[in-house]
Amino acid sequence: MTRTTIHVDGTWRGALSGETRDILDPADGQPFAVVAEGGAADADAAVASARAAFDSGVWRGTAVSERSALLRRVADLLVRDREELALLESRDAGKTLEEGRIDVDCVADAFRYFADLVLTEGAGRVVDAGSDTVHSVVVHEPVGVCALITPWNYPLLQASWKIAPALAAGNTFVVKPSEITPLSTAALIALLSEAGLPAGVANVVTGPGHTVGARLCEHPDVDLVSFTGGLTSGVKVAQAAAPGVKKVALELGGKNPNVVFADSCDTAAGFDTAVDQALNAAFIHSGQVCSAGSRLIIEESVRERFVAELSRRARRIRLGRGTEKDVECGPLVSLAQLERTEEYVASALGEGAVLRSGGARPEPSKTRPAGGWFYEPTVLDRCHRRMRVVREEVFGPVLTVETFRTEDEAVALANDTEYGLAGAVWTADAARARRVAGRLRHGTVWINDFHPYLPQAEWGGFGKSGIGRELGPSGLAEYREAKHIYQNLAPRPVRWFSG
Repeated sequence: MTRTTIHVDGTWRGALSGETRDILDPADGQPFAVVAEGGAADADAAVASARAAFDSGVWRGTAVSERSALLRRVADLLVRDREELALLESRDAGKTLEEGRIDVDCVADAFRYFADLVLTEGAGRVVDAGSDTVHSVVVHEPVGVCALITPWNYPLLQASWKIAPALAAGNTFVVKPSEITPLSTAALIALLSEAGLPAGVANVVTGPGHTVGARLCEHPDVDLVSFTGGLTSGVKVAQAAAPGVKKVALELGGKNPNVVFADSCDTAAGFDTAVDQALNAAFIHSGQVCSAGSRLIIEESVRERFVAELSRRARRIRLGRGTEKDVECGPLVSLAQLERTEEYVASALGEGAVLRSGGARPEPSKTRPAGGWFYEPTVLDRCHRRMRVVREEVFGPVLTVETFRTEDEAVALANDTEYGLAGAVWTADAARARRVAGRLRHGTVWINDFHPYLPQAEWGGFGKSGIGRELGPSGLAEYREAKHIYQNLAPRPVRWFSG
């Protein structure tokens, strides 16, 4: 199936070069769609479209109520097309169909949230100037043209976290999805057009990061770059944007601790829940989640019992094509990601880790076609902080196990990372839960849970997990500039100079 996936000034077309790219199904490694392979010239055309639309005021000049209404129409269209979009996300990214459905629901929630948030604001924040003859107010205006660069693991969801607030604030944009998972983003742009968004406001260019992404980051007519992806690429984005002194927002992943105290396992129900949640933390979407709980940090007294049960259940996870019934976990997104995961596991075993489950590609089966990029959920015991697999983001179904004896040691291990996106603490002691949560240097901390997020709560990390926040009021603020308007109601000469 050939798709025209470049959208510029309200028109769908192919790449100016005529180049295309095969989109491969992670479940069997075979092509199932062909998309436009854009380049720098396509990025230039898209930026020119977004700039013209912004400068004309066709979107930023609309009433806030109109912007809000359009976002709500988009949410309704997402609900209408839920099954189609979920299937597209499953085929493209390899996730299960149910995960795809949840993603679409979350995307609709994000559009509704920003539709509501933008309506709550008045005409600006009045500033007390200390004088009855001065009217002083701080207002917020759109940044301008936004370059939105999204990752391959949650193509539709991550696009919505950027597009919804960018539009709510009155910006125009060019979005560049990952070149290996572009289909659902193109579908979202089509829904924006159907909802009535003026031509030129939303543009999409499919193509590689080193051409399309690089050009967007350095383009003089781009005012803001929002990037979600790996640390190495994020540094390049910041460097490319720096000469233009553009606003930059970066979400660069994490190496996230899941801290389990023994008292959370004192009851059968508590033990079962903590083990179950540790599986969810590490292996949802084959571990290809920026907030995956890939570091289990467990109290030594319960380690053996916990890891034994965790490993037993990990071996029972049903791998297969995401659209197949009863499949619990899909393939990795690409052959490169599969080989990267294998290399990390081999490195860990060479450094002394003990393999408790997984560690190999599974045999082909009815639900796992030969040629698919599947990898068994893997538990590596007896890990330590000097191992690469513990320090670096694997982005695969690999869980490392470290142990602690004291609360201070648990906190020290959890914070001993250059990242700081998310983490969790499991304990039956409410005071300890609050105390440890307060000490963890991570942007999101869960207590007796893992993975839930709320569109009304900020998402982002400390350290090398990035700059800025998505979602929540701060997520809208990223796409705005503050302007102070000071009005003298009774002007008179100052007489500073005698002449």
